[in-house]
Amino acid sequence: MTAVHDGETAHAGQDDATEGRVYSVNGQDWDEVVQAVADSSEERLVINMGPQHPSTHGVLRLVLTLDGENVTEARVGIGYLHTGIEKNMEFRTWTQGVTFVTRMDYLSPIFNEAAYCMAVEKLLGITDRVPLRAQTIRVMMMELNRISSHLVAIATFGLELGATTPMLFGFRERELVLDLFEYITGLRMNMAYVRPGGVSVDLPAGAVDKIGEFLKIMPGRIKEMRKLLDENPAYTRRTKDVAYLDLTGCMALGITGPMLRAAGLPWDLRKSQPYSGYETYDFDVPTATSCDVYGRYLVRVAEMEESLKIIGQCLDRLSGSELKGRPVMIEDKKIGWPAQLALGPDGLGNSPDHIAHIMSSSMEALIHHFKLVTEGFRVPAGQAYVPVESPRGELGAHVVSDGGTRPFRVHFRDPSFTNLQAVPATCEGGMIADVIAAVASIDPVMGGVDR
Repeated sequence: MTAVHDGETAHAGQDDATEGRVYSVNGQDWDEVVQAVADSSEERLVINMGPQHPSTHGVLRLVLTLDGENVTEARVGIGYLHTGIEKNMEFRTWTQGVTFVTRMDYLSPIFNEAAYCMAVEKLLGITDRVPLRAQTIRVMMMELNRISSHLVAIATFGLELGATTPMLFGFRERELVLDLFEYITGLRMNMAYVRPGGVSVDLPAGAVDKIGEFLKIMPGRIKEMRKLLDENPAYTRRTKDVAYLDLTGCMALGITGPMLRAAGLPWDLRKSQPYSGYETYDFDVPTATSCDVYGRYLVRVAEMEESLKIIGQCLDRLSGSELKGRPVMIEDKKIGWPAQLALGPDGLGNSPDHIAHIMSSSMEALIHHFKLVTEGFRVPAGQAYVPVESPRGELGAHVVSDGGTRPFRVHFRDPSFTNLQAVPATCEGGMIADVIAAVASIDPVMGGVDR
C-alpha cells in the first residue's frame, strides 16, 4: 500500500488505509516500491523476474515481494512485445488482416485466423454459405493446432521443473503436427490459411493419408508422456496443491480454458456455443476438481486425446463422397479468393494453366479478380463479435466496419491477457519456487497479450 506521489491519484488516502501506506499503481513505480520496502521496519526482498522469459512463455515481467521464501505480493508487467497488430489492421484489406492476426498467439495461429474470419463472415452475412468442406477442414486444423499448443505447454512446463525428457518428447511430437501444417498450407506457423469465405487452398494429394498416419502414432506418444508425468512423485509434489484457484476465483477473474475446467466447470465454447459444426462431432469436455497445477496438466492431456477423436471424424467426412471434391471457398467471386491454386514447374508461382484460367474466362472476371486482390471487398457497416475455444480459453474477435474495404477497428479478447490476472491469486502466499509452476499452468502466450 503506498503514499500519494506528485502528479498521481492514489486509490486511497493515507488516513483511509486500515494499515500501512497506500500507493497508486501505474506500472512505472519500481523505484517507489523499492523505497517503500527500504523504509519499512519489516525485512522484505523485492525481485524483478523478467522480462527475460520467466516460464519461457514470452516477454513477461513479474515484480515479486518476498518474505524469506514466501511471496507476499506478485505483480505482472506486460507490454514488452507490443506489435501494434490491431492498429495495423486498420490499414490493410479484410483479407490481408489474416496475415496479422495469425501472428498474435503464435502457438495457436489457426484459432486467431478462424475467430477473425468468422467475425468478418458474420458481418458479410455469409456464415451459412461457407462450404461444408471448408468448415470441416477448419475444425481439423484447429484441433491439430490445439494438440501442438498443448504439447508446448506441457513440454516447457516439464523443463521448467527440471524434467528434460518431457521437453524432448513434447517438441518431437509437435514436429509431427508442424510437418502436417507445412504439407497442407506451405508454412509451419502463421499460415494465413483460413480466409473469409473458406480456406486458402484444398488439402493436397496425400494429406488425408498423412493425417491418418499421425492418428495412429499420436495416442501412443501421449501415453508415453503420461507415463513420464502422471504418477511421477517429483512432478506431483511440485504440482499438486500448488497455485490453487477455485471456481469462484476463476469466475470473478473471467478465467476460461483449461484453468476453468480444472476447477470443475465443463465450460467449452465448442459445446456451449457451437461454431463450424462442432455440435455434430462426438467428443467430451475433460474436467478436474483439484483447482491446482496438476489438474490443469491433466485437463490439457485429456484434451489432446479428445482432439484426436475429432480429427478422426473430420478425416472420415473429408474422405466420404459427400465432401470429396467439394469447394473450399465461397462461390461468390466478389468475396472469395481463388482457392484452386496449383504450383508451376518452378515450385514458386502459380501454374500457367491456373493463370490462363483466370485470364481467359472473361474481361469482367479478370477485373473482379484484380480489384479483389488490390482493393479488397467491402463489408457492410456494423460490428460483430465471434468467440472460439482456443487452447487457452475464449478467444474472441470484435470486428467493426464502416462499410469500406478495410476494418474500422478490430479488437481481440485474448485469453492469455485475461488469465494473467490469476498470477497474484495463485502466487501470493506461496513459495517463490512455485511461481514458475503457477505461471506455466496459466500457459500465457505474450504474442496474444501484447498485440
